[in-house]
Amino acid sequence: MNEQRRQILQMLADGRITADEAERLIDAVQREGTEPVAGGTARPKVRPRYLRVVVNANDLVEGPSRINVRVPLQLLRAGVRLASLVPPQALHQVNAELHRSGVPIDLTQLKPQQLEELIEHLDEISVDIDSVDGKVQVFCE
Repeated sequence: MNEQRRQILQMLADGRITADEAERLIDAVQREGTEPVAGGTARPKVRPRYLRVVVNANDLVEGPSRINVRVPLQLLRAGVRLASLVPPQALHQVNAELHRSGVPIDLTQLKPQQLEELIEHLDEISVDIDSVDGKVQVFCE
């Protein structure tokens, strides 16, 4: 545990801040991107390697269920590279089938540079959806 987290937890234990404030402070420390290590130097933030989707649902008939999907971001990168090797005629046919199935994605517009940009921004995103029937979380790790 780094010193900043330890200080935040100590402030929480002393009653100087609430649990919500401690959580926000810890999130802010994590977003800074560096963690101090021994000797006072800092190491860069580790790039996310997985896209995680967690769904906890409560069905009245079937009861509680949990879905936990962990997709390697390297798989997305490889998929984009493979799509660039597919002949344009085949991509148009695939796009037509995707649109017919209700998936509005144009594979001819998908570029590796755009994917890297998206992945860079994904590590800053965490989506939590709470409802009466369940909870959905999407984040990178």
